[in-house]
Amino acid sequence: MTQASNIIGGQEVGASQSLEVFSPSRPDEVVGRIPHSQPKDIEAAVAAAEAAQRPWRNMGLMGRGQLLFSASAIVEAHVDELAELASREMGKPIGEAKGEAQRAAAILRYFGGEGAHAIGEVIPAANPGTLQYTTREPLGVVGIITPWNFPLAIPMWKVAPALLYGNTVVLKPAELSSLTAYRLCALIQGVFAPGVLNLVIGSGGKIGPALVQHPAVRGISFTGSTRVGRDIAHQATERGIKYQLEMGGKNPVIVAEDADLDRAVELTVSGAMRSAGQKCTATSRVIVLGSIHKAFCDALTQRVRQLVVGDPLSANTYVGPVVSAAQQQQVLRFIENARQAGYPVAVGGDRLDRAGYFVRPTIFDAVDPNSELAQEEIFGPVIAMVAASNLDEAVEIANGVRYGLSASVFTQSLKTALRVVNDLEVGMVRVNEETAGVEYQAPFGGVKESSSHSREQGRAAIEFYTETKTVAIRPM
Repeated sequence: MTQASNIIGGQEVGASQSLEVFSPSRPDEVVGRIPHSQPKDIEAAVAAAEAAQRPWRNMGLMGRGQLLFSASAIVEAHVDELAELASREMGKPIGEAKGEAQRAAAILRYFGGEGAHAIGEVIPAANPGTLQYTTREPLGVVGIITPWNFPLAIPMWKVAPALLYGNTVVLKPAELSSLTAYRLCALIQGVFAPGVLNLVIGSGGKIGPALVQHPAVRGISFTGSTRVGRDIAHQATERGIKYQLEMGGKNPVIVAEDADLDRAVELTVSGAMRSAGQKCTATSRVIVLGSIHKAFCDALTQRVRQLVVGDPLSANTYVGPVVSAAQQQQVLRFIENARQAGYPVAVGGDRLDRAGYFVRPTIFDAVDPNSELAQEEIFGPVIAMVAASNLDEAVEIANGVRYGLSASVFTQSLKTALRVVNDLEVGMVRVNEETAGVEYQAPFGGVKESSSHSREQGRAAIEFYTETKTVAIRPM
């Protein structure tokens, strides 16, 4: 059993109260205990981060990058341990969990390498004797709030660039995967000076506002629900600090009549059903053109019937449980509403009759694109099949939601691919690939209600975690 603590100023610090964490695949199994922190714990963590910020900033970009390389090596050496804990705590199948742990290591390594790259530019001055240039400076103390569905990768794709560019961090992970986040931070925090990386675990409703509203915090990076993201945006705007939000998605796949159906089926299933559909980039709507609708739906249904649903620690499992009883009930409510609306169930449509929070992988056919099922984020292993008579209609349906995160199109026509790429209102488009799985060196983010018009990962990360300073030097 893992006993988690807060990490404040380089020390493991308990809270006055703690909570037990139960496995979503075996609800009577205690995986560990986590602190139930209070706003005073946020105060202590921010104070530690504030004290550490100036020496950390003065270390220099390349020095900080070298420490990220060291942290990457530690994570790489503990991939199996971290993956098993994530799988037990939040139900991600072990193969996916290992891939996520490896990605966390790769992200640290990538941003370690960014420490040797240019971060400014020389600009011509009106006076030829003046040197004019820009440089980048850290915000200071940054608050990071992460979700439960990627307890290793998402913290690292926020923490790594924040640290590289000279900020100090207070990380608040989601309670449902705090054990994994704690173990990750406990492994690497010794690489950095005390106070550079701090962790506080607890209820988002209790300690989240304390972090966002703390006067010493100069930026907030958040991934989670649209509702909470809106609250954070309001609070951050009132304080005049930078904020970065990654929120929901209702991601479409468009299957053109000339698509490679075998590839389209396999990658649609992967995008929709891996992690039990609990990804903001998961495939949720499948828009099939014209004459191939029945053939594609039949093939997709057959493939979904073959998926192994079960113990996330088994190498054969494709779909594990959803993360909690509440999440299971939410997904089942969407399914029941769709049944009541009369949409035909091609496969699934209920919970698995076994212990744990399992939902059978589900496909609904002939779904109205304006229905709840086709409009709202479900965050479960559910596909809404929608028919379109032509490409114009398919693009209109794809764009007809309040989200705009990720999308994909399956076609063998370059003309069709470019048309869809140009017309879709999303932040990321993938051609003949699944909607999920954007690489860590590429910008990540969406439009409309999916993001706050900023981007994470890759070189784009510098835009949020730094401010530009313009310098002009004229020798006497």
